[in-house]
Amino acid sequence: MNPLLEVRELTKHFGGVLANDRIDLAVNAGELVGIIGPNGAGKSTLFELITGFAKPDRGAIRFDGRSLLGRSTYEINRAGIARTFQKMRLFLGMTALENVMVGAIPRMDDLGEVRARARECLAFVGLADREAMPARALSTGFRKRLELARALATRPRLLLLDEVTGGVDQRAIPALMALVRRLREEGVTVVAIEHNMRVVMDLCDRIVALHLGHVIADGPPAVVSGDEQVVRAYLGHAAA
Repeated sequence: MNPLLEVRELTKHFGGVLANDRIDLAVNAGELVGIIGPNGAGKSTLFELITGFAKPDRGAIRFDGRSLLGRSTYEINRAGIARTFQKMRLFLGMTALENVMVGAIPRMDDLGEVRARARECLAFVGLADREAMPARALSTGFRKRLELARALATRPRLLLLDEVTGGVDQRAIPALMALVRRLREEGVTVVAIEHNMRVVMDLCDRIVALHLGHVIADGPPAVVSGDEQVVRAYLGHAAA
């Protein structure tokens, strides 16, 4: 079986900084994969390259067997890839419903269908009763849900989540994790950048660890979390 997403030898420099260095990654349809690594490991850059927000210096990115190189962010989204952002990019002056409608509009011609799809996505993430609230009035946890709903409105096959639990009250994390599990049950393949190791261990089928732009481990959560290179990257040589 060919992977849904395949990244080969992906490399990206920002000036003198090597953000991604010959990264290889394959994600099969239906997987829930976690991407971990300390700050500066190259995690968000990887998402930027996959979704067309940045262009690689070298390497290949294929989705469902087709190259994504040279394609615009819009074209990549239309192909079936959506994402959320580490620093949320909501339209704060617009209502929750309007924010999600922005995601649905490119998929539908009829405004009534757009509104219905947006409400369906808001209900999925538990925000049906807040559709008329402006985004700026929502808590961080609800804003995370709103950004997730907007991404879902594009009907993705692959969803890239960039720290979906980051900055969220600890009491809200289990509900967010349950949402991600439901996504996979609905047939969406998920790749999630996450710093909370408890979340990664409980949620993911497989973990890919990055450090200084390299993949240093790739495997089941229990194996990767105990890998010497991973422990050293997070805690230093003494801990390893």
